[in-house]
Amino acid sequence: MKFNNIIIIKKNLYIFFLLGSLIIFFFSTTKSNAKAFEVDNIEISKPFEINFDKNKIIDLGFKKGFRELISLIVNSDDQKKINQIKLNQIKGMIETFSIKEEKFINETYYVKLGILFNKKKVFNFLEKKNIFPSIPNKKKFLFIPILIDENKKDLLNFSNNSIYNKWNYFLKSYHLIEYILPEDDLEDINFIKRNFDTIEQYDFRDITKKYLLKDSIILLIFKKENEIRVLSRINIKDKVTLKNQSFLNVDIDREDQAKKIINELKNIYEDYWKKSNQINTSIKLILNIKVTNSNNDKILKFEKKLKETDLIYDFFITKFNKNNIFYEIVFNGSQNTFLKTMGESNYNFDTQNKLWILK
Repeated sequence: MKFNNIIIIKKNLYIFFLLGSLIIFFFSTTKSNAKAFEVDNIEISKPFEINFDKNKIIDLGFKKGFRELISLIVNSDDQKKINQIKLNQIKGMIETFSIKEEKFINETYYVKLGILFNKKKVFNFLEKKNIFPSIPNKKKFLFIPILIDENKKDLLNFSNNSIYNKWNYFLKSYHLIEYILPEDDLEDINFIKRNFDTIEQYDFRDITKKYLLKDSIILLIFKKENEIRVLSRINIKDKVTLKNQSFLNVDIDREDQAKKIINELKNIYEDYWKKSNQINTSIKLILNIKVTNSNNDKILKFEKKLKETDLIYDFFITKFNKNNIFYEIVFNGSQNTFLKTMGESNYNFDTQNKLWILK
């Protein structure tokens, strides 16, 4: 009986991988749609059994991919509002998906998916939940964590700082911020020590100017027995924001507790960056723009720019004639924001009349 079951499993395996190959051939795609969110390398595994159902594995991949997308574009507080989403709602937002890789090892099936979510449908879903998403912009920060022993009134070198040593160990695929840590420079340490008495007011420019990055996060960690107090000085384009947190009954030298502190701080920084890039999808500004059709290459580049601009909710060609093409653009922001965004790519407009003209 056991031998017959093995034969059945082997036959099912053959049919399964034959169909799998056909599915990959017909349905896989590597083309990225500029009006979609792409979530790549979603990995799922399940034991291969007689009642194995590949569709259920793919469904698990859809759920995992959606959670990763939400982690990327929604701040941590708002993520709690969408814990109970149904599978059919997720599927309704999927534009297409691809099977990047699949394999069978030790009677376990492994699959890696790439998923494209329709941006407009995702925005509509979030708007109904009263959630404003963020543009998923990657960002580099100079990050300087300074550990201060309040009992000894002393500042510890980076080599003795567990937050410094472990900060980049705990990474998530949906993190937008990349942290550039300084080297253990004795000159910098001595410079900070000389400003120890006023360290909470010190602006650290004498140190940050040595690096090419303009934006920085200075983390002051005040260690006192089993209590940790932290002050984060976040500097973006010379705008400084201060954030305070406290952690009680923690040993910062224990890896599990250092990890907890690091993850909480990273969530705070990710949320701050997301809020800096938030899209107010309830604002739908209608812009009407006329473009001369004498230069086909110019038109194609203009449309490409419209597709790639995150704040553009949608755009349409309303009419055209032998001289001009007329566009209607739906924009999630103000006129000035649109002009600034497009101006950064050298697209400027004559705005004297209601119908704007691309120069």
